[in-house]
Amino acid sequence: MSAALQASEPVLLRRDEDYVAYLTLNRAQARNALSVGLMGALEAALTEIAGDASVHVVVIGGAGPAFCAGHDLREIRLRPEREVMAELFAQCSRLMQQIVHLAKPVIARVHGVATAAGCQLVASCDLAVAADTARFATPGVNIGLFCSTPMVALTRAVSRKAAMEMLLTGDLVDAARARELGLVNRVVPEAELDNAVTALAGQIASKSPLTLAFGKAAFYRQAEMDLASAYALASETMTRNMMARDAAEGIDAFLGKRHPIWTGT
Repeated sequence: MSAALQASEPVLLRRDEDYVAYLTLNRAQARNALSVGLMGALEAALTEIAGDASVHVVVIGGAGPAFCAGHDLREIRLRPEREVMAELFAQCSRLMQQIVHLAKPVIARVHGVATAAGCQLVASCDLAVAADTARFATPGVNIGLFCSTPMVALTRAVSRKAAMEMLLTGDLVDAARARELGLVNRVVPEAELDNAVTALAGQIASKSPLTLAFGKAAFYRQAEMDLASAYALASETMTRNMMARDAAEGIDAFLGKRHPIWTGT
């Protein structure tokens, strides 16, 4: 593919279907490295999706042979000034937090490699489905750059000892091991990856979007709290949820042995 053609293509693709927004990182020749432009496109897409009532679930995947190979090292070396680096990592941190705070579940569709900030992206998503050929790593230590920002998401997805091993060795972890560690939820044959992701996204998208928003927000907030505070938050969330029309509709539908009709209110 010519450089001119690559430059003319959008760095992020979006396709909406059955209440699911499919976002595809589209820098295949660069293994979908997170350039400033790609991160900006992701931020803009997630901001738009946040206000789009027709989207209940988001799927993030990658074009070409890899999911995401981390930050764009060639771009980094072009502007190594401190202020440029500070803004780059601040932008990446904003993006990862935006995924966590988005009031819609986000699923990572992982194939090929997910390394450094790519592994961080997987860990930041609410769920992850991986092809059995996928590989994961935080290899910055191998080039004199500890994966400090990926560490934040990684240590919230896997045990401390597992995270430290990945961070200190930089070794690739296969999909089966990533599932054992809790980095991904499901591992499927590569040929079945799209069907598995679509099925999971569709199952979640069929739920009340308001209930999903309540639950996701409470999940991440309570995880950082002490036990008593977590139960207080959960009780308050349940009370608010019970006051919603969708909760009444869901209970009535269950009792009436019919499918609920969600309004998102």
